[in-house]
Amino acid sequence: MTDRGQALRWLLVVAVLGVAGIVAIWPRDDGAQSSAASGPPAVDLAAARAKAALPACPAAKQGAAPVSGLAGLSLTCMADGSRIDIGTALAGRATLINIWATWCTPCREELPALAAYASSPGAAGVLGVQIKSGEADGLEMLAGLNARIPSVVDVDERASGALKPPVMPMSYVVSPSGRMERVNPPVVFRSAEQVRATVDEYLRRLG
Repeated sequence: MTDRGQALRWLLVVAVLGVAGIVAIWPRDDGAQSSAASGPPAVDLAAARAKAALPACPAAKQGAAPVSGLAGLSLTCMADGSRIDIGTALAGRATLINIWATWCTPCREELPALAAYASSPGAAGVLGVQIKSGEADGLEMLAGLNARIPSVVDVDERASGALKPPVMPMSYVVSPSGRMERVNPPVVFRSAEQVRATVDEYLRRLG
């Protein structure tokens, strides 16, 4: 074999080895990589909302002044995922605001009492505000408790900053005039009658 032929032969060997090395390190499973990059599947909030079957969140009344301390507080309605300004939505309404979280055992105990009160004749409005816990878990909890009250979720902790609940559960009473007062000392409601007595007392105080 001539020197030129031998050189060409070695050049061919080097080229083949180079291609083999590239193939060895080339990503082989684009589907697996895409799956890993995308992370776990998203929670189906539409199905969770349908299962919880929560009432619609309150809508703003024309001409009513926003609730003092809540103006501009935009939260996510758990019934449909829309955003509502609760300071405007609760304006002109007597309402009990209840702060709760999925990991709060007393919250779980009192939510059915709040739902029973909300569905009773002559009741003030009730608005649940879920904080510091995931919306999907909250919807599942409400569905399991059959606690169908209008509810919002504080996904960015704006309500936590505005209301500053020292403990949970924590409730606030809003008067039709737009004044708001925290229920103090905190109460864990056990019955619709207990909720009614507390709401009526605070509404008399707020005028």
